[in-house]
Parts: sequence; C-alpha cells; structure tokens
Amino acid sequence: MTMRPTPQGFGPDTSERLPLPAADMMNEAQRAAAQMLIDGPRKGVKGPFVPLLRSPVLMERLAKVGEYLRFESALPARIGEFATLVVARHVSNQFEWAIHHPLALAAGTRAGTLDDLAAGSQCPRDMDESEAVACAFAGELLQHHGVSDPTYAAALALWGERGVVELSTLIGYFACVSWVMNVARTPAPATEGFSPLSALPR
Repeated sequence: MTMRPTPQGFGPDTSERLPLPAADMMNEAQRAAAQMLIDGPRKGVKGPFVPLLRSPVLMERLAKVGEYLRFESALPARIGEFATLVVARHVSNQFEWAIHHPLALAAGTRAGTLDDLAAGSQCPRDMDESEAVACAFAGELLQHHGVSDPTYAAALALWGERGVVELSTLIGYFACVSWVMNVARTPAPATEGFSPLSALPR
C-alpha cells in the first residue's frame, strides 16, 4: 500500500529533513556557495537554499534566477509578490508565505485579498485589475499547465511579452523552490504576529 504524502507543515511529523549543515561539515564548494548568498542581497543561507546547499552548483544557479526575478524583473513588485503568494498557497509552502506576505502588503496588496487567498479562494476579493490577471494567470498555469487565450491577452496587454515570460518563469521558480522545501520540510521563520497557512480540504 502506498502512503499518500501530506502537504508540507500539515503532517504528523514536521521535523526538518535537510537542515543547514554545520560549517565544519561543509565541503569547499558548499562553503563558497553559502558565502555567495551571505554576500548577496539575501544576506544569509535561508529557506530553499538550506536544502539546496547539498547541490551547491544548482543552488548558485537557482539563486541567480531568483535574484533576477525578485530584484530586476520588468514586473511591478506588487505583481511579483502577489503571484509568489498564489504559488505558495497552491503548494502549501509555509516559508514562502511567511516571507512574501508582508512584502505583498508593503507593495500594496490588500490584507483582505491575502486572507481570501490563504483560505483557498480562487478569486480573492478586493483585487485590482492587474492582481486579478496575475491571479488568473498563475492559477491556470499551476492547475492546467498553460493559460487560456483571454488570460494570455490580458497579461500581454499589461506587461508585454517580456512580462509574460518573466511571470511564467517566476511562477515556475517559486513552485520549484517550494517543492524542494516541502520535501526537505524546511520550516518557516518565526515571525511575530504572522499566521501560518492552514491545510486546505483535500
């Protein structure tokens, strides 16, 4: 009989499978990769990069993709943060939700919108036009592995071809690192006043 895995953070055992190795247990490549993160905009080895440190070349390359998408993308910051939370909710990843929830609020997304998203709503209230397009685009891509012509046209009108490509990649990137953390059971940071995601009905 095959056991069905439970969503990250909701099973009976939440012990971290791939914690940060002690510095004296790292090899030279791991120490160099860790130092790259410490010296970069992230200022430390956190979240998905803790388990990814087992494969330092992969970690470095994914880190560069993430840096571009977060800090250099053509997409407005509010759309990037909101789309990241759509992904985090879809894959039930506590870390990305904890990190990007306050960033989305600071970028201008309403608290009620994020409350609805956390509760599993496919169409959260109080979204503006661009958030609604991003929500539809991310939701279709995550659920159907593509997007409809109307959704594509709406995204193209707002962000152009570069924006559509970068939004698609952002969704894929955060799904990727969330899956790594879900497998590793990477915990969310302890954040005062933050409410973690609850399990959705299965």
